[in-house]
Parts: sequence; structure tokens; C-alpha cells
Amino acid sequence: MHPEIDLLVCNAGSFFDVPFLEMGAAEFARTFNLNVRANYFVAQTFARALVAAKRPGAILTTCSTNGFQPEDNSTAYDTSKGAIVMLTRTLAQSLAPHRIRVNGIAPGLIRTPLTAGLLNPDKHRHYEKKILLGHLGDPEDCAGAAAFLLSSAASYITGQILVVDGGLTLGQIGRM
Repeated sequence: MHPEIDLLVCNAGSFFDVPFLEMGAAEFARTFNLNVRANYFVAQTFARALVAAKRPGAILTTCSTNGFQPEDNSTAYDTSKGAIVMLTRTLAQSLAPHRIRVNGIAPGLIRTPLTAGLLNPDKHRHYEKKILLGHLGDPEDCAGAAAFLLSSAASYITGQILVVDGGLTLGQIGRM
């Protein structure tokens, strides 16, 4: 017997970018296939099962602050994360009549194996000055936000993106 699943986290995604003028169709498609297409069709399969069973549920997408603000040499990733922001909102509208809530989190710089490979010591210090709370986030920071949005405490919230970035996107310049 399978337990009834009523929560989904769409967390597929990665970063494969090269500078815009060097981006090829295959690299672009790789980014969109993982970051957008995979999330879209997993959410669709999940929602179809809930609707067929006449059960409510909740979906959480993993967006990114890159879905709101561009970063150098990150055109395909940034565009894909902008698509996930819109996917979150459009699914919230489409699935609300079926009692399925859809929200997202938009992490900023979080300590992960992916970010460890991208940040040299100079970049790390730069971002620590730019982030208002003074440090990169940890995966647990995202987990708490995700748990909230998937919980009954957020039962009247849908179509929203919760930014989890320590204040990175609030200030233009950061600390000197």
C-alpha cells in the first residue's frame, strides 16, 4: 500500500552557463530541459493524480534570486529561473480550483556543492559584504522556508515566491 502523497517539491535544476555569445542550442536546451521542463511535467503528473483522487495538495518550486535579477554570464540559467517564477504563478492560478496551492522559494547564495565551485575567496568576501546578514545561507535556511510554505500554516498562501537570501537583493551596493 502506498501512502497518500499530497506535497511536492520541484527542486530539479543546475547551472550550465557560458557567456551569451558562446551559448549554443544544446547547452541552452540542457538548462531548460532540467530547470523548466522537468519541473513542469513532474508538477503536472502530481497535480493530475491529486485531481483524479479529489484531494488537495501543495507544490513548492525552487526558483532563485536569479529569476528576478540577472547575473553576468548566466543568461540561460537566469532565463530558466524567471520561467520557474512564472510557472509558480501560473500553476497557482490553474490549480487553485482543485485546492492545490503552488508557491516557491527563491534562494540567494546558499552553501552547496554547486556554489562552492563557483565562489573563489575574493567573490566569497564580496558577497558576504553584499548580503545584509553578512554570510552565505545554509540549506537549512531554505528547508525552513519550504516547510512553512508546504504546511497548513500557509494554507491561505498561493502563487507567492519567498526570497531566502539574507538580504542580498535588498541593497544596491551592500556594506563597504
